[in-house]
Order: sequence, then C-alpha cells, then structure tokens
Amino acid sequence: MENILKLHEAIAVILLSKENRTATTQEISDEIATRGLYFQKSGDIAPVGQIKLRTHPNTKSGKTYSHLFRYIEPNVVQLK
Repeated sequence: MENILKLHEAIAVILLSKENRTATTQEISDEIATRGLYFQKSGDIAPVGQIKLRTHPNTKSGKTYSHLFRYIEPNVVQLK
C-alpha cells in the first residue's frame, strides 16, 4: 500500500482536528490507523514508538520536525 502522506504530515492532520491541537501518541497512532493515513512499508500501522520518534526533540527525526511539533511529557504532542 502506497502512502499519500508522510508520517509527520499524517500526525499534523490528526492534531489539526484536536482541541488545542494536542493529543497523546496513542491517540495519534489510533486515529492515523482508523483514517488510513499512513502505513509502514510492511503494511502495519504506525506504532506509538514511531510517533514518539518523529515528535520527540531528543531524537534525530524529532529534531527534523521540531518546527512542527512540541513534545509534552509524558507522550503528549502539540502542533505548533
């Protein structure tokens, strides 16, 4: 299955629909799967850990997207 959105784009789409543009990593993962916005190359849904890696500022991917997301401990993400 080919993705239309990249994972960071799918995360942003979910957060745009949330109050205060904030959600837990679990909520984000569940909603991405429900809406079919992003799947791994294996066809699996994006796990919570992958959401955390893309949004947490202490990871390589998180630093790349730090202009988009604010990570609030524990496991809460806000769209900037």
